[in-house]
Amino acid sequence: MLAKRIIPCLDIKDSRTVKGVNFVDLIDAGDPVELAKYYSENGADELVFLDITATKEDRRTFAKLADQISENINIPFTVGGGIKTVEDVEILLKSGADKVSINSYAVKNPDFINELAINFGTQCVVVAIDAKYVDNDWFVYLVGGRVKTDIRLFDWAKEVEDRGAGEILFTSMDHDGTKNGFACQALEKLSQIVNIPIIASGGAGKIEHFNEVFKSGNIDVVLKNIIDESNKKFESIMESDNLFINKINIRKHNGYT
Repeated sequence: MLAKRIIPCLDIKDSRTVKGVNFVDLIDAGDPVELAKYYSENGADELVFLDITATKEDRRTFAKLADQISENINIPFTVGGGIKTVEDVEILLKSGADKVSINSYAVKNPDFINELAINFGTQCVVVAIDAKYVDNDWFVYLVGGRVKTDIRLFDWAKEVEDRGAGEILFTSMDHDGTKNGFACQALEKLSQIVNIPIIASGGAGKIEHFNEVFKSGNIDVVLKNIIDESNKKFESIMESDNLFINKINIRKHNGYT
C-alpha cells in the first residue's frame, strides 16, 4: 500500500500564519518561515501555504515569502492564493515552489486548469475546493469561503480532473478547525468519482480521525490548526503508535529519524 501523506498547511494573511474555525475568527499563529523549518525538521516531507485573502484583496500570491521559505527548507511545497496567470505560476516556481494551488479563479475560468496543465504538467497543478453541505448537497464556495456558488462539489471535482488537475485539495467548511473529524462520507464519494489524489482538509482533532479518513479511499491529509503552545502536536501525530497499530504507513522526509 502506498504511504499516506500528512501535510501541514499554513494559512497566510499579511505574511503571517493564521488559524481559525469554519473560515472565521482568525488569530495570529506565528512566522510561516519558522514554522516551515519546524515541520521540515520533524518529519513532514511536503508543505502547503495558502494566502487566504489574496483573492478577496485582488492581489498576487506571495513570491517573496515563497523565496524565503525555499531558502530555509529542503522539502517540496505548494503555494496558492490569487493566482490568475501563467506568469504568476512561473514567478512562484522560480521562487522555489514545486506546485501551485488554484481555487476561485479556476471556478470562474475553468480553461485556466487546462492552460496550467499544458504549460507546467499535471503534477504541478493542485485545485483547491472549498465546499459546504447545504440543503442536502455539497456546494462549492469561493473567495475564501465567502461566496456560495450553484456548483456541486462532485461535479466540479470530476471536471477539474478531466481538465488536467493533478491533485484535489478538498476543505469542508463545516469541519474546518472544529477538531471533530473529517467529512469522511464526502471524501469517500470523491475517491470513487476521481482517480487523482485527494487531500483532505478540515476536522483533525485526534489520531482516530486519521484512521477514519485514510480508510475512506485514496485520501491523504493536510493539517491545519495543529499549532499549539508547545509546538509538539505534529511530532506526536507523526510518531503515533495508533497509526502503526492500524497498519497505516505515513510518508516521512528522509532526514527524519
